[in-house]
Amino acid sequence: MHYLRGQIEHKVTVKRKKGYIREYVIVSISLLILLMLNLTLGSVILPLKEIFSSLFGHSTQTFVNEILWDYRIPKAITALLAGVALSVCGLQMQTLFKNPLADPFILGISSGAGLGVALFVMGFSAFGISFSGSVFMNMGIAASAWLGAFAVTLLILLVSSRLRESTSLLIFGIMLGSVTSALITLLQYFSSSSALKIFVVWTMGSFSGLTTNQIWIMSALILPGLIMSVYNIKELNILLMGEAYAKSLGVNLESTRRRILIATTLLAGSVTAFCGPIGFIGIAVPHIARMFFKNADHKVLIPATALLGAAIMVLTDTVAQLPGQSGIIPINTVSALIGVPIILLIILKSRFI
Repeated sequence: MHYLRGQIEHKVTVKRKKGYIREYVIVSISLLILLMLNLTLGSVILPLKEIFSSLFGHSTQTFVNEILWDYRIPKAITALLAGVALSVCGLQMQTLFKNPLADPFILGISSGAGLGVALFVMGFSAFGISFSGSVFMNMGIAASAWLGAFAVTLLILLVSSRLRESTSLLIFGIMLGSVTSALITLLQYFSSSSALKIFVVWTMGSFSGLTTNQIWIMSALILPGLIMSVYNIKELNILLMGEAYAKSLGVNLESTRRRILIATTLLAGSVTAFCGPIGFIGIAVPHIARMFFKNADHKVLIPATALLGAAIMVLTDTVAQLPGQSGIIPINTVSALIGVPIILLIILKSRFI
C-alpha cells in the first residue's frame, strides 16, 4: 500500500503540458555514448576512428570489420533488445500487481523457460542422447525455452479467468515458479556433468553467439510485445488508482490482465529464450525512470523505461566484457551488482523494513 499511495500522492499528477525533451535527449545521448564504448572496449580495444570507418564501409582493416560485424554489433543489438523488453515488461508487472519489487519473471515465466531448457538439455542426456557440438543445440535451447515460457503463460491465462484479484494471480505465479524450480533441481540431480554444464552456462545469461537470423527472430517476437505494451497505456494508468477504481470506469480487468500477460511472455520469454534468464533489470529500471522523469504517466514511462533499459543493459554488457582481458563476466553477475543496490533503496524508501 505504501507503493500505491506514493504513486497516487506524488507521481500520479500527470504534467501533460510539460515536455520531457531534455530528459529524453540526455538518456538518448547517454545510450549513444555507451554504445560506442561497447563497440570500442573488449578483449581487443578498437580505436573510434576505425569503428566509424568500418560502420560507413571505408575500413581497410579486415580484423576490425570481423570483430565489429561478426561479434560486437550483433551483441550490442541483442543487449539493446533485451534491455528494452525486460524494462518495459517490468514496468507493466509493477503496475499490474501494485508491487515495487515485481519483475518480468514474477509469474514463473523464467522458471518455465528454464524447465523447457532443462528438459531439452538434461532430459535427453538421461537417455544417453547428447547434442553437444551440434548446430541444432543453440536453436534447440532457444525453442525449448520459448515453449516452456509459453506453456506457463497458457496455464496462467487459464487460471486467471477464475481469479478475481491480481494478488491471487501473483501467489499462483510464485507457487508455479517454485514447482518448476523443483523439477529443474530433480533433472540436475540425474543429469550428466556435460549436460549440467551446458544448462548452468545458459542460466548465467549471455548476449554472445546469436546469428543474424536469431536476432531477426528475437526482434519479431519482441515487437508485438512492445506494440501491446503501448496499447495497454490507458489501462495501466487507470490501474495505478486501484482495481476498484478501474472497475468503476468500466475497465475489463480480465481482458487487461490477459493482454499484459501475453505482452510479458512475448517480451520476457523471448529474451530468456535467446539470452538466458537475466534478473534485476526489470525491477530496477522502471524505478530509475520514475525518479529521473518524476512522472507516473505510462505515456512518459514506457518510452523512458525502454531507453533507460537499453542504456543500462549496454552498460552491463560493456562491464561484462572486461576491457583488455580475454574473459567475460556472466551478464547476471553484473546486472545483480547494478540492480541490488537500487532494490535495497526501494525497500528502504517504501518502509518495508
